[in-house]
Amino acid sequence: MEKNTLRELYLEELRDIYDAENQLIKALPKMAEAATSEDLRSGFEQHLEQTREHARRIERIFSNLGEKPTGKKCKAMQGLVAEGKEMIDDEDIEGEVKDAGLISSAQRVEHYEIAAYGTVRTYASILGEEDAASLLEQTLTEEKETDEKLSELAEGINAEASEAESGTTADRRVSNRNAKAARP
Repeated sequence: MEKNTLRELYLEELRDIYDAENQLIKALPKMAEAATSEDLRSGFEQHLEQTREHARRIERIFSNLGEKPTGKKCKAMQGLVAEGKEMIDDEDIEGEVKDAGLISSAQRVEHYEIAAYGTVRTYASILGEEDAASLLEQTLTEEKETDEKLSELAEGINAEASEAESGTTADRRVSNRNAKAARP
């Protein structure tokens, strides 16, 4: 589609974020399953339900415009999801460190969505699509709240990951000392 008008660009961007939400709907259950923190797992599960609602809102906007929401692949979300999958699949990372990595991946997704929803909300407002602008603002607010919740979770999880690392380092030092003491 040529984007010669703001309305055409608006529709194209809406299709992009719609695809992004649908990719996230598939990725969030895997992230929840990979999380070791019950709070993080629960957060991913709650955000899955919220993400489904975000997709429904976009469908409602397209329906009101007499358009279809499909036809665009969000390459940015594809890359972000792939990075998250790498974190999930990395067997060398576990426990709180994996949770810290999952939060990092999730926050990159949230920041992308915040940028995208801010943009399409502004387009909707300029185009006089006040109902759509209101729905998009609601989603934008929820994405920001999710990012804040992830930041709060990260504070504790990152500290736990650091403590676990310190404990591992201390265990290695004790083990090395014991090995040296046992040498003849």
